[in-house]
Amino acid sequence: MKPLDMFTQLGSVIASVMFAWAMFKQYCPYQLQNYFDKYSKRAFTFVYPFIQITFNEFTGDRFMRSEAYYAIENYLSSSSSKQAKRLKADVVKNSQSLVLSMDDYEEVVDEFQGVKLRWASGKHISKTPSYSFYPGATDERKYYKLTFHKRHRTLILGPYLTHVLKEGNAIKLRNRQRKLYTNSGSYWRHVVFEHPASFETLAMEAEKKKEIMDDLITFSKAEDFYARIGRAWKRGYLLYGPPGTGKSTMIAAMANLLNYDIFDLELTSVRDNTELRKLLIETSTRSIIVIEDIDCSLDLTGQRKKKKEEQGGGTRRIQSSNCRRKKQRANRVRSLFLGF
Repeated sequence: MKPLDMFTQLGSVIASVMFAWAMFKQYCPYQLQNYFDKYSKRAFTFVYPFIQITFNEFTGDRFMRSEAYYAIENYLSSSSSKQAKRLKADVVKNSQSLVLSMDDYEEVVDEFQGVKLRWASGKHISKTPSYSFYPGATDERKYYKLTFHKRHRTLILGPYLTHVLKEGNAIKLRNRQRKLYTNSGSYWRHVVFEHPASFETLAMEAEKKKEIMDDLITFSKAEDFYARIGRAWKRGYLLYGPPGTGKSTMIAAMANLLNYDIFDLELTSVRDNTELRKLLIETSTRSIIVIEDIDCSLDLTGQRKKKKEEQGGGTRRIQSSNCRRKKQRANRVRSLFLGF
């Protein structure tokens, strides 16, 4: 048989199958179609060796954002820039850096512990109901689809997806626009943090500088260690010295090295422990909490509050006078707390 005749017969078979399927969908009862679809998919899984997982942009309610979707988007940004032919670009708010991600209906290959798997992007498009505020408009819901061989189910559903979410969130933190927060009473206000200080430009003994940098980097990578020993993942530093010796520059250099936000906590504007606890709870992960002149903010404990009540209003005046005298002395104190 000639190749041309083979293609002709193949085209006739395909056309016949499509016609039969169209007749089936048109005239077959709806219940029978569901029954056929259900068991045909089950039969197909016996010969199809791959598993697919879909991560939708929204979960449940249309306005409930999926954190997993955006973590995957961040994770795939590096793979997309190397493999995908069609990319989407976005600018981080208040920043000049671009974040790339693969466009709709693109596919990239990832590898984990020698296992290759595929990520594909897509979207569901549906028209809004006629009774909505925007009749005739379309509603797009994006998703990522992961495909892998079923023999790797345990590896992918466990370590790999944990790795993807962890790396995606870490990339999000690296790409974010860092902020400097200050408290007004029990509320935080922020501005964009753009201090140029770094350890390279910091005036300090080279050996001491390296010791501090190594300690900071080791701490930032010690999440598993702190979890294993059952301790909170945080660290404290105490900086002291005369004004102008570089305490603020040191803090800025630490924030730039670790890519952390800074929370400048003014204790004198906090009324009680309840407000202080509220402020600390509202701090973000990967941040440095700075408490300036901590030795002048001593009326937050119950013991000193009781003493103040016993001595009357003179206690605050004496304390304020003590703080003024302390600020007039040579050394000022700043306490730093690095936390996640």
